[in-house]
Amino acid sequence: MSEPRVRDQIEYEITTRFRKQIWTPFLSAVKNYGMALPGDKIAVCLSGGKDSLLLAKCMQVLKKYSKVPFEVIYLTMDPGYSPENREGVLKAAEALGITPEVFETDIFEIVAGVKSSPCHVCASMRRGHLYKQAKLRGCNKIALGHHRDDAAETILLSILYGGQFKAMLPKLKSENFEGMELIRPLYLVRERAVKAWLDSTGIQTITCACRVTRSEDGGKRARVKRLLAELEKEQPNIIDNIISSSENVNLATVLSYMSHQGAEPVSFMSNFETQTEKVDRLF
Repeated sequence: MSEPRVRDQIEYEITTRFRKQIWTPFLSAVKNYGMALPGDKIAVCLSGGKDSLLLAKCMQVLKKYSKVPFEVIYLTMDPGYSPENREGVLKAAEALGITPEVFETDIFEIVAGVKSSPCHVCASMRRGHLYKQAKLRGCNKIALGHHRDDAAETILLSILYGGQFKAMLPKLKSENFEGMELIRPLYLVRERAVKAWLDSTGIQTITCACRVTRSEDGGKRARVKRLLAELEKEQPNIIDNIISSSENVNLATVLSYMSHQGAEPVSFMSNFETQTEKVDRLF
């Protein structure tokens, strides 16, 4: 089968065979969260992993058929890949009919010397470089390949290791790059659907080459991923329940909360004292 026909088959598979698991939730996220609006220019960030490959293909198909006038470009950041890994990223993209613009950074070299929270440092640096390069190309949004499992894992990570309740939002504004937004069009797609799609294509992906990913247990996120896999055997909708918890927060039942980023926490005691005063006045 010729390369164009293979690419057409991949597009067909996403919109038909994987319509329920991928295409429909992808479209729902794009529509419900206003991710591709008239006049947008979106930089789709392509790392060569399964999630970013699916995202890139979905955005390519959306652009092809959507009546909404928006633009898409594809960006690949080289954080310090080996020549083999870099070639692997480009070959995987080529298999989808996508040629990304590549720019180089020294992130791997910098992160190698970071002992405390290297994954956080790496993610922040990656995002900053992507915002900068996207803005230089006239984009107002960057699209990342985070999926529904990532969102659930992030909530648990923040609770178990951060001592706070913090959700991964489907879209947010950049604090450091004015006018820029980050969107996650695969927000409603399960990771198992991404894996099933990738298996159907036969495309070879690369995994992160950093020292943290190669560590013995794969880090905190890997442990949370294993925990969720075990829990899901007993409770099939565990992922949906975790994410729903961030949509159904009852402030009257939490010890304290912040009304917005950087605000002073509001303690339940402030409301408690007010309620007590009202009761006292009744007698």
